[in-house]
Amino acid sequence: MLYDEIDDPGEMTPTELHGRYAAELSETISSVGIDEVVELTGLDRETVESIADGETADDLSLEDAAAILATEEGTPEKDAILLEVRDHLLMGMTTGLLDVDTLARDIDGDFEARAVQQKIEGRAPMSVEEYALVHHAIAQRNDR
Repeated sequence: MLYDEIDDPGEMTPTELHGRYAAELSETISSVGIDEVVELTGLDRETVESIADGETADDLSLEDAAAILATEEGTPEKDAILLEVRDHLLMGMTTGLLDVDTLARDIDGDFEARAVQQKIEGRAPMSVEEYALVHHAIAQRNDR
């Protein structure tokens, strides 16, 4: 669920990780149904349809992705998914002895340490694309 089904995320590129997340979301929408996902998440139909068609939806928030995943029966609620994802990132940082300054430098993007910290903690929105960058950087650091 956004991380636990991907073996060796540090060996992939952030783009490949993002593609995997998009595939997982697409599978969920296919399983649940577009109408049901739209109704349960409040997302607009066009967005849900594009994700169902396999588009990566670069600006899709992690919160919206969690809402989509939560529509599948037997899956935790959106907030539980978000807490699990954030906990996974923080535990990865702890395991890798990684602080936000180092993480910000390792991420292939224009992130400042404060922004990275706020996104990981859920105090600032994070897109699925940004999550792929952060997840990859942490996994890659832990693979060293």
